[in-house]
Amino acid sequence: MPYPSKEIMALPLGLLVCFIIGVECSLSQLDRIAQLPGQPPVWFQQYSGYVTVDDKNQKALFYYFAEAEIDSASKPLVLWLNGGPGCSSLGVGAFSENGPFRPSGKGLVKNQYSWNREANMLYLETPIGVGFSYSTNTSSYEGVDDKITDMHRQYILCLFSSRLDSELTKDHLYRHFTSHLKLFLFLFLFLLSIARDNLVFLQRWFVKFPQYRSRSLFITGESYAGHYVPQLAELMLQFNKKEKLFNLKGIALGNPVLEYSTDFNSRAEFFWSHGLISDTTYKMFTSVCNYSRYVSEYYRGSVSPLCSRVMSQVTRETSRFVDKYDVTLDVCISSVLSQSKVLTPQQVGDNVDVCVEDETVNYLNRPDVQMALHARLVGVRRWAVCSNGDQDSVIPLTGSRILVHRLSEELGLKTTVPYRVWFEGQQVGGWTQVYGNILSFATIRGASHEAPFSQPERSLVLFKAFLGGQPLPEAF
Repeated sequence: MPYPSKEIMALPLGLLVCFIIGVECSLSQLDRIAQLPGQPPVWFQQYSGYVTVDDKNQKALFYYFAEAEIDSASKPLVLWLNGGPGCSSLGVGAFSENGPFRPSGKGLVKNQYSWNREANMLYLETPIGVGFSYSTNTSSYEGVDDKITDMHRQYILCLFSSRLDSELTKDHLYRHFTSHLKLFLFLFLFLLSIARDNLVFLQRWFVKFPQYRSRSLFITGESYAGHYVPQLAELMLQFNKKEKLFNLKGIALGNPVLEYSTDFNSRAEFFWSHGLISDTTYKMFTSVCNYSRYVSEYYRGSVSPLCSRVMSQVTRETSRFVDKYDVTLDVCISSVLSQSKVLTPQQVGDNVDVCVEDETVNYLNRPDVQMALHARLVGVRRWAVCSNGDQDSVIPLTGSRILVHRLSEELGLKTTVPYRVWFEGQQVGGWTQVYGNILSFATIRGASHEAPFSQPERSLVLFKAFLGGQPLPEAF
């Protein structure tokens, strides 16, 4: 009887046993989820676990993968990234928005508008330190540390709101630009390291799931993923010049952070147009102290009396009992996350769980759930959620529309589909405009910052059209 080769002996024990006894298995089978606690019966396969992206520092990113409900072999692969920076794609994306299940009580309920009806959905907790992703080297967590995040926001917002007084001395100017240069270099390297980790994750994930290597690949995400997604896509295209690995077909960004000054300063018009602030306050919020100037001063630790007065007025009129991520919704009073439910007339009786993120936090901190997910907590005691719909005031559609139009001009794209409504069922689902054959802008009527949460059916219609490269429905 021949002895196993050195290569076979080097395999992990679980895989070695499968090889020797002749049981069909692969690296992916080690991550297969038998069943999540409280899960209703389903016919698709689920996987979760870790992919090491840095062997030296033992940096490992956690993923959750739900194959398509029907005919997964013919469906594309979609990578979903949440923003923050520092929010979980597992807790927010998979369990609160477009994944197959929603926590309810002590168990899970089926999400009938899950995106795995149309695609194989891969949710990645990134960067290191988010959710269950970890590193044994504590320095790897610096990028998501509060202090570093503050520096990052400070740089971006100072950049767009700072005004150089003509009376500043050369010394003042030197220190001003030196400070900004250091922050810029930090931010650049921080985002580059995240993009590289995400690229390595996908390379090694394909080793576990080789059947998906040639599959059509789409990258999607929301909020700060407006940075993550394009940066990862750019690295993929560069990598493909050397070795064709990623069959990237397109990217989709929901309520994305694209350019801080335009995104944030569009809040004033949004608040005013939705009746949240008065005419007087709107004028002050646009001419006396805009939002980017206020945040810039705040992170410098020196908010001027003028900005303080303006923001106090804005806060008083908008009320802390209005969810800024969806101004049409009630808030979950008991939740510091202020998760909300839809109150639009066409959805009377079809309520979304008000405190879904609270329930998600409780569910993912259960030991039996973490065991089923093959997850572990490293360096922390508890899993946490976080370190454009047309009702989102945090990243309003008004700013996104300006930036998309500006991008079309930079790319030299002409309007091929003029601004029009699109339909979901017999109701208007939103509005859309197409530039050339590569760039589309669309709104989801009645949706919040987390559009698949507040308008799941309309979000699914848009998602299906995006994957198929088809126009959104023009009629019902």
